Amino acid sequence: MKKMQDSELRYRRLFEAAQDGILILDAKTGMIEDVNPFLIKMLGYSREEFIKKKLWEVGAFRDIEASQDAFEALQMNEYIRYEDLPLKTKDGRLIQVEFVSNVYLVGNEKVIQCNIRDITKRWQAEEALRKNGELLHAVLNSAPITIFATDSKGVFTLHEGSGLQRVGMKRGENVGESAFELFHSLPVTEPSGNVTTGEEVLKRVFSGETVAGITELKGIYFDNRFAPILDAVGNLAGLVGVATDITESKQAGARIRRQLEHLTALSAIDRVIAANFDIKLSLSEILTHVVGELEIDAADILILNPNSQILEYGAGSGFRTKAIQNTQVRLGEGYAGRVALERQFVRVRNLDEDSDHLLLTKVLRDEGFVCYFGVPLISKGQVKGVLEVFHRSELEPDAEWFDFFSTLAGQTAIALENAMLFESQQRSNQELTLAYDATIEGWSRALDLRDKETEGHSKRVTERAVKLARTFGLSETELIQVRWGALLHDIGKMGVPDSILLKPDSLTEEEWMVMKKHPIFAYELLAPVRYLRLALDIPYCHHERWDGSGYPRSLAGEQIPLTARIFAVVDVQDALLSDRPYRTAWTVDKVRKHIRTLSGTHFDPQVVEAFLNVDS
Repeated sequence: MKKMQDSELRYRRLFEAAQDGILILDAKTGMIEDVNPFLIKMLGYSREEFIKKKLWEVGAFRDIEASQDAFEALQMNEYIRYEDLPLKTKDGRLIQVEFVSNVYLVGNEKVIQCNIRDITKRWQAEEALRKNGELLHAVLNSAPITIFATDSKGVFTLHEGSGLQRVGMKRGENVGESAFELFHSLPVTEPSGNVTTGEEVLKRVFSGETVAGITELKGIYFDNRFAPILDAVGNLAGLVGVATDITESKQAGARIRRQLEHLTALSAIDRVIAANFDIKLSLSEILTHVVGELEIDAADILILNPNSQILEYGAGSGFRTKAIQNTQVRLGEGYAGRVALERQFVRVRNLDEDSDHLLLTKVLRDEGFVCYFGVPLISKGQVKGVLEVFHRSELEPDAEWFDFFSTLAGQTAIALENAMLFESQQRSNQELTLAYDATIEGWSRALDLRDKETEGHSKRVTERAVKLARTFGLSETELIQVRWGALLHDIGKMGVPDSILLKPDSLTEEEWMVMKKHPIFAYELLAPVRYLRLALDIPYCHHERWDGSGYPRSLAGEQIPLTARIFAVVDVQDALLSDRPYRTAWTVDKVRKHIRTLSGTHFDPQVVEAFLNVDS
């Protein structure tokens, strides 16, 4: 008897102290016989609200339609389990529980013990994990990145991200397939410039090396990072890779290069206009740039005779015969006549299919041209002639091509006007300056687009630099050079590889050495462009410091050009006033104090004083 009493006492203590809710039910009636304190606390009902009531009569279980059916199933099977059951507490809160019921004998009577464990926190954690997974998937499909992983044999275990859609693949499409097959012959350009294959890269990664490189697939460019995955004991378990879509930055870089080529061509044409009064020589030089920069097969310039109103051959390039030199076209006749008369651009995509094919002379038909573009040469409101370009295959130029074609036409018209009327040179140069300024500003915007972290930076520092330079008494001509130099201050970054410029992490010492070369790259890029030479001081010297600790040449004091000393201050100011991934923007007062502390070390004290006065 005593043993039974001790046993009952131990059970009661366990029942009372249990950290799970426990209900004891009559197996025949479903009437609640006992409830432990933990369940009372969990659900908020009093002991009296449980005892001598059937399970489905208690508020927490009242909304469960299947409670009575579950009880009947429990009577039959003597066991029932719910992994995730929602219960409502007395104060209306919803909690998730694990509900397990067993039937067992007490003496000769069957009783039901229900164990109820609160799994709300676990459920919330699992739900949060699920949502985070969905968020990660959404991020991968919206951000310009793709991630992939393989097992130790190179078989994909993960492959997803927005980059897949860009190249016509689906999420998870390659899972289970060999990475060696997908990357087998894919060219990979490493930061050093070495070009290898995807297969060789994978072999190096599986030998324990981390490899970076640029790949191109279906016109989409990716900056890739491949690294080995090691298990807990250091054995190779697979590889992981991240591919960042850098197509936009690559295209921006290509646009910058084209704009540089265009700018150089415009500068060359400018020299032709200024130095030559021989119209034939001037037009021939211009056509050399037209054919080269527009990448077309042939071009000519027809000059309008103001007396006879006939378009006459002025110059040509790319023609197979000299027959074109005999061209004479009346206004309104032929394609060139329409261009001049209507003062409108004319384009013929396919000369053989054009209904006005007969408008093209036999001479040009024999050249085998497929498409035609003609633009009027208008100066001072008067038509001076027509610039025509031809191509022997189909051509679908983009908007930039047409813009540059129009610019070249404008330049050609200026050249004609210059040869005919020299006294208009001053006005023509003013128009050229505006065109160059617009081109440089567009170039600057393209640079900001490539380096998204500094978007809008060039425009802001240019305005501030010109404002500060004006206080030093610089002339308007010198201020134009300050403006151009400020807009192009980071042009040298075009020579910095995307893998370094766009790297999200801190740069290594070797990478910093490359980054610090960008002023030298700027000098090498801009020095050949004559009209930009006076603007070189800022791109070349704005990282020099007053105390000689700057780069690239360690200039000190007044060895540093004044415009570069001026720009250095506003460049640092704008950087500190802007948000960065690694810090938030500083306040204006904090920036002013910081710049003052750098007077005499980083900055020219005289420039700092002028800056603080202007900025106040």
